Amino acid sequence: MAEPTPADVDLLVIGECVADIVRTPGLPDRPHPGGSPANVAYGLARLGRRTALLTQLGEDLYGELIRAHLEAAGVTVLTDGQDVPTPTAIVTLDPTGSASYEFAIDWTLAPTPTPRTRHVHLGSLASVQEPGAAVARRLLREARAAGATVSYDPNVRPGLVGERAAAVAAVEHCVVLSDLVKASDEDLAFLYPGVPVRDSAARWLTLGPAVVIVTRGGDGAFALTADGEVRTDAPRTTVVDTVGAGDSFMSALLATLDTPRPSLDALTTALRTAAAAAAITVSRAGANPPTAAELAAPDGGPHG
Repeated sequence: MAEPTPADVDLLVIGECVADIVRTPGLPDRPHPGGSPANVAYGLARLGRRTALLTQLGEDLYGELIRAHLEAAGVTVLTDGQDVPTPTAIVTLDPTGSASYEFAIDWTLAPTPTPRTRHVHLGSLASVQEPGAAVARRLLREARAAGATVSYDPNVRPGLVGERAAAVAAVEHCVVLSDLVKASDEDLAFLYPGVPVRDSAARWLTLGPAVVIVTRGGDGAFALTADGEVRTDAPRTTVVDTVGAGDSFMSALLATLDTPRPSLDALTTALRTAAAAAAITVSRAGANPPTAAELAAPDGGPHG
């Protein structure tokens, strides 16, 4: 039997980059590299994982800013070759640090060769906004056929997903293709209004994933598997802003789990690690996930 072909990267992330222009009343605008999938790729690289990001970037100042940011962490940036404007988002922070978003984004991903990898992660608008979403889902199917595992985070943006029924159909298509799914309680409340969040997560588990994880902000997170349920609290921290918290959680989760079907003990450890990463991120401005050294520090590392 031939030896398996080694992976070019540990993880491939597929999805949009966005220039987050952070707007706080009384202060100058602050541009930050962002976009949920880009944040996940950045967080994975900071945690020492060989990571590639398949995305779209314009040949403009924001595109240069984002590319430099990702490559500085060690992310291999791949694009589909289309020269499209780099997406932007106006991020407005309220007095508590909570963020709201106003987007200018198109997702027109073209069919593109991808590196060999053991795991593919898809997230956010890239999974629901056409025509690029259909290409992204095709890449997931090809990755599974080649033996890779798949994770998914819908990271729903209600103002951009269009009609709810179509968004639900697109999200559930990705859930079916995934081994692990992470969503926030707000995501599930939007997709299935009036349905208890845990009930929605339990139904997703019947669609195919081995693990469904729900984050609940300051109330922690829980995970469902066929073997049972585990929970973790959110560490106490001082919140500067919530930008990138869920993405940091996702990065640490993927960096910690080595199997798509973890034991409940392993899943509990991963949830705690991911919650610690999110806590570090919200304690400082922007989507600034921890390094491996910060996450391993007894006190969670420097939060400034």
